[in-house]
Amino acid sequence: MALLLGVDTGGTYTDAVLLQDESTVVASAKSLTTKHDLSIGIGGAIEAVLAQGGVDPADVAMASLSTTLATNALVEGQGGRVALIYIGFKESDLDRHGLHEALKGDPALILAGGHNHAGAEAEPLDIDELKSFLNVHKDVSAFAVASQFATRNPSHERAVMASISELTGAPVSASHQLSGKLNGPKRAMTALLNARLIGMIDGLIGSTQSTLERLNISAPLMVVRGDGALISAAIARERPIETILSGPAASIVGARWLTGADHALVSDIGGTTTDIAVLREGRPALDPMGAQVGPYRTMVEAVAMRTHGLGGDSEVHFIGTGLRGGVELGPRRVVPISLIAMDAPEEVHAALDSQVRSTVPNEYDGRFVRAVQGVNKEGLATREVALLDRLGSGVMPLARALKNRIGAQALKRLVERGAAQIAGLTPSDASHALGRVNVWDADAARKALLLMGRRRTGAGEKLAPSPEIMAQMVIDRLTQQTSLAVLETAFAEEQDDFGLPPADLARHVLMQRGLAGHRGLLRLDAGLNLPVIGLGASAASYYPAVGAQLGCETILPEHGGVANAIGAVVGRVTIRREGTVTSPSEGCFRVHFETGPKDFAECDTALSALEEHLKAQAMSDAAQSGADDIHVSANREIKSAQTEARDVFVEAVISVEASGRPRIAV
Repeated sequence: MALLLGVDTGGTYTDAVLLQDESTVVASAKSLTTKHDLSIGIGGAIEAVLAQGGVDPADVAMASLSTTLATNALVEGQGGRVALIYIGFKESDLDRHGLHEALKGDPALILAGGHNHAGAEAEPLDIDELKSFLNVHKDVSAFAVASQFATRNPSHERAVMASISELTGAPVSASHQLSGKLNGPKRAMTALLNARLIGMIDGLIGSTQSTLERLNISAPLMVVRGDGALISAAIARERPIETILSGPAASIVGARWLTGADHALVSDIGGTTTDIAVLREGRPALDPMGAQVGPYRTMVEAVAMRTHGLGGDSEVHFIGTGLRGGVELGPRRVVPISLIAMDAPEEVHAALDSQVRSTVPNEYDGRFVRAVQGVNKEGLATREVALLDRLGSGVMPLARALKNRIGAQALKRLVERGAAQIAGLTPSDASHALGRVNVWDADAARKALLLMGRRRTGAGEKLAPSPEIMAQMVIDRLTQQTSLAVLETAFAEEQDDFGLPPADLARHVLMQRGLAGHRGLLRLDAGLNLPVIGLGASAASYYPAVGAQLGCETILPEHGGVANAIGAVVGRVTIRREGTVTSPSEGCFRVHFETGPKDFAECDTALSALEEHLKAQAMSDAAQSGADDIHVSANREIKSAQTEARDVFVEAVISVEASGRPRIAV
C-alpha cells in the first residue's frame, strides 16, 4: 500500500492529508500554523493525520509540500532585509519600474557593467565599488543581482555572485538563474523578491524535513511550484520565488481531482488571501505575463490566477464616511481576536472589558499587538528594537503600545519584517459570534464586534446596535468582496473585450443591477455562466451566498478544506528550460548558454547544440527532482525577416519540457 502525504502550510492553518495510491483520501487533519516555529504546526498536522488514518509512518512513500507563505508575504509586504546589486542600469530605473518601492528602504547599488543585446560587454564591471558596498551591508539576509542583458551573457552576474559569497557568505539570488527572458527590470524584481523569500522558505522546508525525520518518515520531500508542478526540496530552497502561488496552484490541481470538473472558476479562500483561477478542459492556464501577486509582476511561470488580500482573517476596517457608514475587509491579515484570546485570555478580556466600559470610542479599541519570539533583530532601527523589547512576550492593547506617530511607523516596520503581529476584528470572529464556527473564543469576538458596532457613522448613529448585527455586516461584506473578486477574474479571462478594466466591469452599475435582476422599463439579467468551486476550510460558510449573488452553481467538494494538500501529492514533476540563438552578423549564429555565448557558423548546428543542451539540463533537473519515467519534448520558435527575396534568420527561442511522475520510495 503506497501512502502519499500532502502538507499545505497557510497563513492560519497547516493541513495534512493521506492518499492511498492517488485514488482514495485515507485521512485529513488541520493544525494552527505556528509562525514562530513552523515545525510545531507542521508536526501537529502530520501527527494528527497519521493517528486518524491509523497508519505506520514507515508506509509513507512520498511527502509533498505546498504553501501560501511566499504569496502571503508578498501580499502583506513581509520578508527578510535584502540588498539589490543592479548592474548596467540607471538610478531612475529603480523608481520607473517599481524597484524602489519593492526595496522598502533596503539598500541598493547601481553598479557599472552589463552587456549589450549580442552578449558583448557594454562596460567593465566595477568590482572595487562592489566590494566597498558589501563591506558596509554585510548584515542583510540575502543579495539580489541583476545585470543588463544577463540572459545573453551572465558573466557579470556570476562575478558579482562570487564576490558576495567570498566576502559575506550570504545567499545570492541571480536574475539569469530565475528566467531566460529579456526585460532586465522585471528580472531584477523577480531576483529581489526571490532574495526576500529565501530565509522564509528555507525555514519552512527545514522545519518540514526535521518533522518528517522526527516522525520516522524517510520518504523524499517534494514542493509544489507556482504552475502546479512538483520540484525537489533542494531546488525550492535555491529558487523560493517559484513557490509563489504554490498553494493556489495545488488547490486547482486538488479541485480537479476532487470534482472532475472540466470548466469552472476555482476560488480558494484562506486566512490571508482569496485565489481565483479558471479551469478550462480540466487544466489551469499559465499566465503568459508571469505570476502577479499583489502589486508585483514577476517572471515566474505560474498559473493564471488573481490573488486578492481577502480571507477569513482579513482586517475589518471601519468606514466612517457617508451617512450609513460601513466596513471594508483586507488586504492585511491580522490575528483574529477570538484566536489571540485563546493564547492570552486574561489580558485580552481585561482590555476588552475596559474598552467596553469606556464611554468614548477609540480607534484602537479591540486591537492588540504581540512580538514574534525568536526574531533576529539585525537590521532593525533603534526605535524598532525598543518597541520590540517593550512588547516582551505577552499581548498588549494597541493603544498602550502606540504612544505617537513614530511608534506607529516603528510597528509598521516590525510587522513588515514579521517581527510583530497585530490582532483585530476579522470575518473569523464574525463567524464565531454567529455560531457558524465554534473553535476559538466566541465571547471575545462578540466584545470586539460590540466595540466596532458603537463607532459613529456620518449621521452620528452607531454602526450596528448589537454584536450579531455587526457580525452579519462583516459576513455580508465578505460575500460582496468575494463576488467582486470572482467577477473581476471572469472578465479578465473572458475572450471578448468589453472596453474597460476587469475591476471596473465587475463594479459597473449595469452589471450590479443585472445581478439583482432589475425590472423597470428595462429588464436586466446577469450572472456567471459556469460553476464556482469553493475551496478552503471556511468555503462552506461563505460560498453558498456568493453563488446566490452571482446566479451560478456552487460546488463544495468533500475534503475541499484540504484541496491544497491533496493537489500537492497528485501533481507531476515538470521542468521547463528555455534558450536563445541570435545572429549578430551574417553567417554567425550565437547560442546564449548560461555560462556565456558561443558562436557557430551554421544555423542548424547552433539550434541542435542548444536543444541538446537544454534537453540534458531539463532531464538532469527532473531526475534530481525525483522524477521517474521522464518524457522530454522540445519546441522551436524561429523568427526571420525577408530582405531582397530571401529569408534572413533573426532569432530562435527553444523551449524544452521534461516531465515524469514523482519517484515513490519502496
